[in-house]
Amino acid sequence: MSMTQQATQTEARKPLRGATIGKVVSDKRDKTRKVEVTFLAKAPKYGKYVRCRSYFQVHDEKNASKLGDTVEIAPCRPISKNKSWRILRVVEAAPGTAPAPGATPGTSA
Repeated sequence: MSMTQQATQTEARKPLRGATIGKVVSDKRDKTRKVEVTFLAKAPKYGKYVRCRSYFQVHDEKNASKLGDTVEIAPCRPISKNKSWRILRVVEAAPGTAPAPGATPGTSA
């Protein structure tokens, strides 16, 4: 298999089963984040869609996410009593937060 075929296979990977997008609502603990995932659910009686939310304790090995960031999370083996999810990537950084280490600095006033 050539290098170009390997590159296209890694780019066209299937998403992980159970991966979802959420927002970091707490980053006070080391290597742990509290992530809120919002979704729509159909009410059984009338069929109206209602907005629901779930909170997950998520493992963040590198402490890469900050409060307000949008992150992609996926289930994993249990890490502690309440922690069985991990952060795959930071989808969007929260506005007004400092850039991640190693990022190119922008112009600031």
